[in-house]
Amino acid sequence: MSIEKTLFAAADKMRGSMDAGEYKHIALGMLFLRYVSMSFERLHTRLSEDEYSDAEDRDEYLAESIFWVPEKARWSMLAKQSKDAKIGIMIDEAMRAIEADNETLKGALPKVFGKESVDRAMLTGLMDLFSNIKLEGTKDDFDLIGRIYEYCIGEFAGAEGKRGGEFYTPKSIVDTLIEMIEPTKGRVYDPCCGTGGFFVQSEKFIDAHSGQIGDIAIYGQERNHTTFGLARMNLAIRGIFADIRWNSEGTLVKDAFPDERFDYILANPPFNISDWSGELLREDTRWKYGAPPVGNANFGWIQHIHHHLSASGIGGVVMANGSMSSMSGGEGDIRRALVEGDAVDAMVALPGQLFYGTQIPACLWIMAKDKSNGIAKEAKLRDRRGEVLFIDARKMGALVPGSRKQKEMSEEEVASVARAYHAWRGEPDAGAYEDVPGFCKSASLDEIAKHNYVLTPGRYVGAGALEDDGEPFEEKFRRLMGELRGQFAEGRRLEKEIEERLGALE
Repeated sequence: MSIEKTLFAAADKMRGSMDAGEYKHIALGMLFLRYVSMSFERLHTRLSEDEYSDAEDRDEYLAESIFWVPEKARWSMLAKQSKDAKIGIMIDEAMRAIEADNETLKGALPKVFGKESVDRAMLTGLMDLFSNIKLEGTKDDFDLIGRIYEYCIGEFAGAEGKRGGEFYTPKSIVDTLIEMIEPTKGRVYDPCCGTGGFFVQSEKFIDAHSGQIGDIAIYGQERNHTTFGLARMNLAIRGIFADIRWNSEGTLVKDAFPDERFDYILANPPFNISDWSGELLREDTRWKYGAPPVGNANFGWIQHIHHHLSASGIGGVVMANGSMSSMSGGEGDIRRALVEGDAVDAMVALPGQLFYGTQIPACLWIMAKDKSNGIAKEAKLRDRRGEVLFIDARKMGALVPGSRKQKEMSEEEVASVARAYHAWRGEPDAGAYEDVPGFCKSASLDEIAKHNYVLTPGRYVGAGALEDDGEPFEEKFRRLMGELRGQFAEGRRLEKEIEERLGALE
């Protein structure tokens, strides 16, 4: 069994009746404490052995992007007292001490370990589990920590289920957007950043392409305060410095970056939210293509993202499938204006069953501020004005091993979607673009108008080529007709049997 499943299974037994959402922050908060302690103690040992260094000089740690951990907050000290009846209070004090000595972490760490509802035996068990995880206190740990973070967040998302249209963004979707958008240099923004998954994957993408994380600046906003803290922990543990902001009103009502523009925007906003205070925002300057209906925030999010794109910016947003075809509340008119205004670059229909705990179908909207080849001349992109790329990926994905409901896209499937998009954009080394029946189609505005500006990819890509099974047409026709006649006969027999049984009841 993998370490993720081992940890979750053991933790699941210990958490008892505790709410899954609360337990998530306890488990991941403890993982954070374990890592920063290991990272600190590793450097502390090195400095102690260097006669020209001072192991108690905090600037030494700052220079290495290592958090200063006060003595009482170090894992080695806490682990020795793990069976103490007050261990929960000690951990809370450790979190406060770390925040006090690290400005970037103020208000980010969970202080819930000392609550009466938290079982001390559960905390002791968790400490033993995390003590047995082999960490080096270096960036080599990030893969393991990231796997545990992603697994725990995903599992708890399934346990918590849907809340107000919000869902944990599955790795398949994050990877697809990252591979399509390719945030390598510039300003990256997520208006509803959750636990920071898009930012973490952006770092992995940059690293995989031999780039530098310092080449991007990260911005985000989150409404849920506990999730906001988790995002800051998630980024801090990897040394990713970001400007993440919180307010209780939420991004659409209180935009934390009203005057900022971004090169890349990635977002998975809550779907179909009706209580978003739309009636108070009728005249908002973000609604260039029409005021979103009061009863649904979907086109508020789509326009918010387009509004915040820089002159050559690209944005990707996960949306409910209804956004591609709904006509209610003026949504059809907004969609038409977006298409005619060349705000929509591409549409991707995703496979079903990607989301944890729900089978809700979703799609990707890829937005662009300027699809001409003018401002994008350096990148040698083709002029895409008057066209929209449609990709139908609904047939992709396979069930996750051990799951009857959860699907996941393979790396090759994700890559095939990204390749089609990059080829269509005319990017160097992406190859020549060609329409593929059943998969992708570059449609003109005239074609889209004939479909009344409905943006469902299946309407444009058509059916894929049928595989030749080698059976001659005449033989196949006779065989299928024979099967059809047999089914008709069986239908008549069943109909007669039902009538006889009903007659016996009279």
